[in-house]
Amino acid sequence: MHDFKTLRILDSFQSLFLKFGINYPVMRKILQLKLTMDRRRVPTVFNDFGKKKEDDSNQFIKSLWVYGLIGLILIPFLFITDSYIFSISIFFGILMFILMTSMISDFSQVLLDIRDKNILSSKPVDKRTINAAKIVHISIYMFLLTFTITAIPLIVSLFARGILFFLLLLGQIILVDLLIVVATALLYLLILRFFDGEKLKDIINYVQILLSASIVIGYQVVIRSFGIVDLDIIFDPVWWHIVIPPIWYGALFELLFGGNMSEYFILFSVLACVLPFVSIFIYIKSIPAFERNLEKLTNQSSSKKKGFSPISRWLAKTVCATREERTFYQFARTMMKNERQFKLKVYPSFGFSIIFPFLIILTELGTRSLEEIGQGRTYFSIYLSTLMISTIILMLRYSEYAKGAWIYKAIPIKDTGAIYKGTLKAFMIHLYLPMFTIMSILLMLIFSTNIIWDIIVVWFSSSIHVIICFKMVNGGRMFFAERFEMAQQQDGWLIFASFLPLVGLFGIHFGLSFIDYGTIIYGGILIIINFILWKKVF
Repeated sequence: MHDFKTLRILDSFQSLFLKFGINYPVMRKILQLKLTMDRRRVPTVFNDFGKKKEDDSNQFIKSLWVYGLIGLILIPFLFITDSYIFSISIFFGILMFILMTSMISDFSQVLLDIRDKNILSSKPVDKRTINAAKIVHISIYMFLLTFTITAIPLIVSLFARGILFFLLLLGQIILVDLLIVVATALLYLLILRFFDGEKLKDIINYVQILLSASIVIGYQVVIRSFGIVDLDIIFDPVWWHIVIPPIWYGALFELLFGGNMSEYFILFSVLACVLPFVSIFIYIKSIPAFERNLEKLTNQSSSKKKGFSPISRWLAKTVCATREERTFYQFARTMMKNERQFKLKVYPSFGFSIIFPFLIILTELGTRSLEEIGQGRTYFSIYLSTLMISTIILMLRYSEYAKGAWIYKAIPIKDTGAIYKGTLKAFMIHLYLPMFTIMSILLMLIFSTNIIWDIIVVWFSSSIHVIICFKMVNGGRMFFAERFEMAQQQDGWLIFASFLPLVGLFGIHFGLSFIDYGTIIYGGILIIINFILWKKVF
């Protein structure tokens, strides 16, 4: 097998692994095998979004240039102000947002993978070594991802701020990587400790959704921890800032380069330097418990699967015109409810969709009261929640069980349009409608029930957007018929293009809202358009 450069670098830390009771030669061999396998497949966790290549190069490495471009947005924060606590906190806030999102969406399933157990458990390999190999495997890719994002900003910091600033920034970036990987593992260990079987798998999905949402909220909290008075940035540390890691790293720079010896800054700096190592120590001590509890993922729930509820049957009969359509409605609902890889990729989008409209309102709270905001038209931010529709319709093409797609050809289907209509209606009723209802209620609490007609218009605009996305993004492919690994890189521009009709629908709605009864008339027109489209397009 190929002897990777990363493994040769890892050899320098062999004594450290041995001190923690890890069989380094065995761990290295496991890592060598994992890295070799990564070159021979295009796994979803490494986020290639391309077809399998005929060569055996690692597709994750080839896609890193995209993250290099993303890293350019970090450079201005190295010059934006002489307030280190502000610039470095924002720098690490953005970096941790990107890394945590990647960790949750791409690497969590590697961390929770139990397939190694089937092969290695019968060999003389202890669980601590197996789990250490898993963590190092993830860390290698996280470090590559981090290096790509921060390489140019680090070089800029070397020339702009000096060698000491550069070395400190590099060291803190490494600590951030360690903290993110280990903290995520410890969180899953805590969940594994209290739950088991099928329930555990569902809870892990929900935790990943909450983590994704909390990252966005936390990023906003970091920004709002600073005030601007007469163009001077003011930071008044309070006790609850202790739960915001980006501020820890900003405080360390403020302490060393800004000369601010505040007790809070000293505390935050200690946390920044010590907590990553403490978390590593705790995790290593917890590895046996983690592996033992990880076996719960193989347990199947003893309870019997329930059939469709009366409400679900009633909804199917109400929104579906034919028996075939109702069949695929229930089929799609079952797939979306039970397929965990689909939920892992899609559900975080719902968390973001609920949060984004209210981030605009939260931003306005800095200059206006809630009562003043309630008199405006910020409720149109609900259109931001519809942006995720195109992504989810794209993901409806894929399934862990794509081999079962032969059923489409095996059963006598007279109307293939019933497959599309039933699936899209299941998505709208069982995934989109609950989220839309929650947002609508919250917005009406802020803007009063007078916006109910606007909300109705947004719903029917969303229904039209579903059909547009189906035609543009899906391209007539069968749902749940392709493996997730076959996601196409060129689908990205199709998703972007599908936003343009939505912008048009929003523009018409916003313009007519200034005309008496304009919203009501527009709503009536949308209902007619929806009726025609759902009848004719399929």
